[in-house]
Amino acid sequence: MHAKRLGIYLNDHLAGSVGGVELAVRTEAENHGNLLGRYLATLIPELKEDQATLVSVMEALELKRDGLKTRAAWAVEKVSRLKLNGTLVRYSPLSRLLELEGLCAATEGRLSLWRTLARVSVKDPRLARFPFESLVQRGEAQRSVLQRLRAQAADVAFSEEPLPFGSGEPLVAGH
Repeated sequence: MHAKRLGIYLNDHLAGSVGGVELAVRTEAENHGNLLGRYLATLIPELKEDQATLVSVMEALELKRDGLKTRAAWAVEKVSRLKLNGTLVRYSPLSRLLELEGLCAATEGRLSLWRTLARVSVKDPRLARFPFESLVQRGEAQRSVLQRLRAQAADVAFSEEPLPFGSGEPLVAGH
């Protein structure tokens, strides 16, 4: 196994994880009390758990973390808040849609990470203790809910009539 390339790959995913958690926290704060905010309140601890698992994988493989990448990802997420969203000072339905698209993309990245590590774990016994298949299953369930939320956000963002977010069908049982 090429340790240098794997280290770069895992550090890239760790940086993405930092940005993804920050995005989820910000989106939850802006949607506190609605359907999206309630779902993100349950998703954020799972994202942090995934991040901790990734760090544990890196430690098991004796790979160093690249602090510069994670700090840069944190900063990029903060700068992304300055995008034009059709309003100057308040949260916009377009902001919600774009944030959900970012969370959907981040979830696809996480799924790819866990699938790749599941393949690598066959060749490296240090990874045998990690539940990559369970992480893939959880990520697929998260993707499904986020995609439904994204679709609802698109309906609200582009509706001629003002629609409250979360007035559509339920996401899944329990959410």
